[in-house]
Amino acid sequence: MANSETTDWKADLRERGYRLTPQRQLVLEAVDALDHATPDEILGQVRKTASGVNISTVYRTLELLEELGLVSHAHLGHGAPTYHLAGRHTHLHLVCRDCDRVTETDTAIAAPLIDSLRAEHGFDTDLKHFAIFGRCADCTAESEHGQS
Repeated sequence: MANSETTDWKADLRERGYRLTPQRQLVLEAVDALDHATPDEILGQVRKTASGVNISTVYRTLELLEELGLVSHAHLGHGAPTYHLAGRHTHLHLVCRDCDRVTETDTAIAAPLIDSLRAEHGFDTDLKHFAIFGRCADCTAESEHGQS
């Protein structure tokens, strides 16, 4: 992790009246290192450095960091949500139901849908938590090959 990111986290937290505690820093570093990770996966990463941290600390920290706009979560299946740094570009998650692969794509691909929802329903979308489920190209090709 780059030192400038740590400085940005400190500044972001201070501006909101919080400080970068060791637990907050470890959770942020774990989210950064793992990219899309569940709270249990984040806990596993954090425990590599601080064995005394428990799952409730991770959940409370993630909740605060999300309120502060530093992390975001998405529901990529039936299990726990996955977390990633919010500062990275907003993206959609394409989740393969066959192999569970998650592919990120730019939200611009959904612009026609966003425009239609706004025009027809006056509904403004929040795509930060959005996942589209289907079948990835590899699994589709494998399925089609198997049917030949």
